[in-house]
Amino acid sequence: MTNQRLMLHTEQIRAARSLLGWKQSDLADAADVGIATIQRIEKGHGPASGNYTTVLKIQAALEKAGIEFTDGEGGGIGVRLKRPPTKAR
Repeated sequence: MTNQRLMLHTEQIRAARSLLGWKQSDLADAADVGIATIQRIEKGHGPASGNYTTVLKIQAALEKAGIEFTDGEGGGIGVRLKRPPTKAR
């Protein structure tokens, strides 16, 4: 389940998609948001900007697919795969 923190960074979103082998459209489908929203958010740098609920939906979709976000303790923000990747919906 999503841990409700909103310091998700755009770099983490892009890295998570890469680990899963997902295209932007896969993430949009899994998070139930528009692809234009994913594209806009991923263009940024640093903390993901956008509607709070939208960012949480993106985070939840990636976590459901097996992504674990790291928060900077011991070396900076990042992502890791908890289990083998699954396809979007």
